[in-house]
Amino acid sequence: MPLRTKTKILATIGPSSASKEQIEKLIDAGADAFRVNFSHGTHEEHKDRINFIRKLEKQKGRYISILADLQGPKLRVGNFKGEGVLLKEGQKFRLDLDPSLGDENRVCLPHKEIFEALKAGEDLLLNDGNIKLHVEEVGQDYAITTVVVPGFLSSHKGVNLPNTSLPISAITEKDKEDLKFALKLGVDWVALSFVQKADDVREAKALIGNKALLVSKLEKPSAIDELEEIVKLSDAIMVARGDLGVECPVYTVPVLQKKIVSVCRKHARPVIVATQMLESMINNPTPTRAEVSDVATAVYDGADAVMLSAETAAGKYPIEAVQMMNNIIKQVENDDLFYRLVNRSKVTDCCSGEADSITYAASEVANVLKDVAGIVTFTSSGFTTFLAAKERPNLPILAVTPDEKVARQMVLVWGVTSYINKEGFKSFDKVEQVAIRVAKEAKIVKSGEHLIITAGFPLNEKGRTNMLHTIYVP
Repeated sequence: MPLRTKTKILATIGPSSASKEQIEKLIDAGADAFRVNFSHGTHEEHKDRINFIRKLEKQKGRYISILADLQGPKLRVGNFKGEGVLLKEGQKFRLDLDPSLGDENRVCLPHKEIFEALKAGEDLLLNDGNIKLHVEEVGQDYAITTVVVPGFLSSHKGVNLPNTSLPISAITEKDKEDLKFALKLGVDWVALSFVQKADDVREAKALIGNKALLVSKLEKPSAIDELEEIVKLSDAIMVARGDLGVECPVYTVPVLQKKIVSVCRKHARPVIVATQMLESMINNPTPTRAEVSDVATAVYDGADAVMLSAETAAGKYPIEAVQMMNNIIKQVENDDLFYRLVNRSKVTDCCSGEADSITYAASEVANVLKDVAGIVTFTSSGFTTFLAAKERPNLPILAVTPDEKVARQMVLVWGVTSYINKEGFKSFDKVEQVAIRVAKEAKIVKSGEHLIITAGFPLNEKGRTNMLHTIYVP
């Protein structure tokens, strides 16, 4: 099916979009991929939704990517008596391991790791950063704090430690069970929440193996300290601006977003910009002007995908939210300045090997050779296609692969349309025939134009890109 936009739309499935009918409407509205959030819902509900997507995939004749988002070690306070308590500025408030119901003086914080890592003088943020506590004293199983920013605190509200690196894994026991289930259902991507360090990524990759690709969600300041290493170890990155904006000063988030996108471009890793993109559309049929500009900025920056969270999962206008995001992307990508701006931050001095050099050369050939209609990448792992997309060419990118899972994974990559070809290749003539066929199927080429091919030779050998070839279409 022809590519709709180069920047892809990742929509979260939830109560507002769980039925087959709603999922179909989201696809028709412009959704390319779906996020299944394991922080909510049951395994049976997730199974039904994934089955709906796979059935619709066949009906629509297009590949659809599915991302399983693991909850991670979400830190929360325990239960309060009644509805909660109003914390007042300057009052003392105790956090401890006592499981009894909390009151205006204390509450359980059922995470012993926090007390092991916490130090006097540090701050705690509660309820998405709306309440701030300053730590005065820490023991093995308690912390005495002073309320700096007051507010109402109720049961199970989240806790953030902006300046503290916790000695915990990014993968909980719940995550391990959810991961086994998601991989059994054949999801294409797995998102790892609350990544603190590169070792978190290594641990997740060891558990996932080759059954899916890994998206590392960057929402902790400590992850930014190891940004380059985390990006290189990951298959893709998500700029998770919700918790990132709680743990870091909110005014730093736009700068961090641009930095993360740039590093992902440098290392040819897809990058997803997420959280509060069209937040007001949870309750309203139209977004704010600022939200529209926010989405447009991510597109101009060269993000591979933009994500809708509660807008499609629990909002009143899930279809309209996808339509709006699709319209914003189309408007930006049709701007005469789009390619100049999207490539303004392109890293041109990082051709560190054969594969980078081949792909960079392909983009230069496309600029020099007249009448180039598109780039066809032959890939068995997705690596060659990642490199082609890194250059953000003003051309369609067609990913030809023998593996259906790879075809689905490439849906999240900028500018890419996937095609399956299970034939073995014994000659370049056959490669040319397939390239021309898929380009004609995609309706991107006509007689007298050229196609550029990038691939690894021998063909179907993973992890290599060493061939650049041009074709004249008679």
